[in-house]
Amino acid sequence: MRLFVALDIDEATRERIVRFVDGVEPFAPEARWVRPESLHVTLKFIGEQKDEVVAQVKEKLQTIAAHRCEIQFRGYGFFPNPKSARVFWIGMQAGPELGALASEIDARMAELGIEKEDRPFSPHLTLARAGGGSGSPRWRKDDRPNRVFQKLQDRLSALPPPEFGAITPREFFLYQSKLSPEGSIYTKLAGFPLH
Repeated sequence: MRLFVALDIDEATRERIVRFVDGVEPFAPEARWVRPESLHVTLKFIGEQKDEVVAQVKEKLQTIAAHRCEIQFRGYGFFPNPKSARVFWIGMQAGPELGALASEIDARMAELGIEKEDRPFSPHLTLARAGGGSGSPRWRKDDRPNRVFQKLQDRLSALPPPEFGAITPREFFLYQSKLSPEGSIYTKLAGFPLH
């Protein structure tokens, strides 16, 4: 079972993002765009786990006592860089509580033998990917210049940075991800409160 931990975004913010995507998607028609209902803020990608591990993951996540914080969605960028872009994303700004939550989740999952992150938490909301392959922000040796996002980059450079609003999540969730020909299907397995 493929698992990850994430925050939901509210409907008003989702609608603003959807309107933005509707306006810019024609400038990158070859990209794979994330479905609006699939938008979320990933805190930890856990990966493929046996069914019996799910209960242990839930137990560990229940022990986290984290604080709420406001998250603002604004701006955009490309991973690993604009020239060799594989991922188009929306930026996020939040207080230290968000990074602390991601670190705490990472530490709890490491107690179960799940690999720790080897880079700092970089909050973002993925909107599109250039073809198949990884959504990782890291540079990979097979990365090379591509033009999938070139028209989009040209168009966005002529506009002011977009603003999408802010949220203050009250809980975070453990999700299951099932791969399908139409894209990933996400199912909430459990929710955990933020104080």
